[in-house]
Amino acid sequence: MKTRGIILLPKLLLLLALLSSRVPVRAYSADTVGSCSSNSLKSDARTFFEHENELLRQRRRNEFLTSYEYNTNVTEDNRKAMIAVATSNAAANKEMTRNVIASGYVDSSDEDIKRQATILGDLGIDVLPESDYKELLNAVSLMQSNYATATVCPYNKEGKCTLQLEPHIQERLSDSRDPKELKHYWRQWYDKAGTPMRENFKKYIEMTRKSARLNGYSSYADYWIHFYEDSEFEANLDKVYKAILPLYREIHGYVRYRLRSYYGDEIVPENGNIPMHLLGNMWAQQWDNALPLFTPYPEKPFIDVTSEMLRQNFTVRKLFELGDEFFKSLGMRALPKSFWDLSVLTRPADREIICHASAWDLYQDSDVRIKMCTDVNTHYLYVVHHELGHIQYYLQYEKQPTVFRAAPNPGFHEAVGDVIALSVATPKHLKSIGLSDVGKLDDESRINELFKNALKKIVFLPFAYTMDKYRYAIFRGEVEESKWNCAFWQMRSEFSGVEPPIQRTDADFDPPAKYHIDADVEYLRYFAAHIFQFQFLRALCTKAGQYVKGDPEKSLDNCDIYNSKEAGEAFSKFLSLGASVHWKKALNEFTGETEMDPSALMEYFEPLTKWLQAENQRLKVPIGWGDTDKVAGDCCPTFST
Repeated sequence: MKTRGIILLPKLLLLLALLSSRVPVRAYSADTVGSCSSNSLKSDARTFFEHENELLRQRRRNEFLTSYEYNTNVTEDNRKAMIAVATSNAAANKEMTRNVIASGYVDSSDEDIKRQATILGDLGIDVLPESDYKELLNAVSLMQSNYATATVCPYNKEGKCTLQLEPHIQERLSDSRDPKELKHYWRQWYDKAGTPMRENFKKYIEMTRKSARLNGYSSYADYWIHFYEDSEFEANLDKVYKAILPLYREIHGYVRYRLRSYYGDEIVPENGNIPMHLLGNMWAQQWDNALPLFTPYPEKPFIDVTSEMLRQNFTVRKLFELGDEFFKSLGMRALPKSFWDLSVLTRPADREIICHASAWDLYQDSDVRIKMCTDVNTHYLYVVHHELGHIQYYLQYEKQPTVFRAAPNPGFHEAVGDVIALSVATPKHLKSIGLSDVGKLDDESRINELFKNALKKIVFLPFAYTMDKYRYAIFRGEVEESKWNCAFWQMRSEFSGVEPPIQRTDADFDPPAKYHIDADVEYLRYFAAHIFQFQFLRALCTKAGQYVKGDPEKSLDNCDIYNSKEAGEAFSKFLSLGASVHWKKALNEFTGETEMDPSALMEYFEPLTKWLQAENQRLKVPIGWGDTDKVAGDCCPTFST
């Protein structure tokens, strides 16, 4: 199962909410400020924020403990307990924000004080009246619960309808080549996980719109965007999407051509959208599970160390120990004992759990945990390292004030996890840890591996782009409610060239079949992460002496930073900043760059780009796609960038 690890639980519960004290606050007018000494004011401010950051830490710990309990034991009692704590905190948040605003610290000449006041003065969804706040959390938690507990019926056989998304349904999507069976599981999942949640999603939209307006934003989309602290971020996002689109179109055309050769033209069109149920993933966000159908050089074996791990009697714990050793080799922090005692690393047999991989910061004494349903295979080797990247980020910025214990850009946390996985997946690293005998690939094997990685990294970008472009349109009221489902599929078609295997109407409602939509997780962080991770990789590999542009012996796609104390020192410095500075400053200090820039990603995949262009031309592969015919064509205007 392909999982995208998320670092923080429902965004609704984890916004930068400020947890209040009952201590009187000194408010300073401009006249008062002018009559007090600068040092005295700064001392007062630091005392004020030290006190409130400690209260914030205590409240976050309490809130995240109840969230963790719910996520690792999905019961109605735990759901209600989670909501009760969040609701209690929300009332305190309002009072605290009023105090921060009244203090005038947002106008401080001290940049650290000003930044704390700015962040802590942001109410987020806590601005809602208590009844509305409860309605919002209730809607989100019910969507999450439905997602976690949804089950479907087996295909073409008698049996109980108890198949879960992980591992049952995803295994069939990955392994089956019967289009009828794949269509069955696709329809069952979307009908069960999506459509019943229409009213909860409607309530979610209603309440988030209200919270955005109360916070002074024209829409919840604009509220999300403000976390990037960049007025041009959305425009730059569109530019990056357009920059990667030519490579995506080459991949799309080649995959469609090979699928058509396998399934025939009655199932796969020559020029149209790819039916998404054939791509090995419920949401067609990554296509590598269907790789055997369109491997560039099928006679060349892929790097797969599952059999070697099994031969060496690997356990799930051993996977995490390998990840721990990776960070220690860089001179970074080891996992604390509490991690091993309190994490949930495999699916429990005695209770329901939300298996979606996530890393947790519990805000006390290095209490960091992971929740995931791990198996011993190559895929989970990389997922484990990804999740431990989040954990290392938590540990590195632990000494920051609570308000700064976060990434300065929503995309940085995911990029940190992914850049570690990129290094671990190289032939060079796998050989160094005794899981492979091959330290460098021949040209054809290299194309195979780059293609496989592109089916995860490049293919994911239009999907991630669509997830929030769609929600932006809903948040901004650009789509009529009666056409919400049609708009979803129209945008999937326009931006990704994929479509559902069957006709979908507005009697269906499919967006909640994706976890992050249920959980109110802003998704462009993952798009940004897929760009930033290659910028991070280039910087780390340069510092490790593992990368020289144009040198085939030191290429980005076979760079391993393992054991590099120089890379580890730079990485630790970058991570330890947390959110204490603007992301552009942190990025500049680490990489020498100040923008989200796809040049490193394009350089990484350059050999594949050249191969695809030549191969598609040789095979006369059509490039591009038209509108999907699986929804009404006039449901909404075209959402072009």
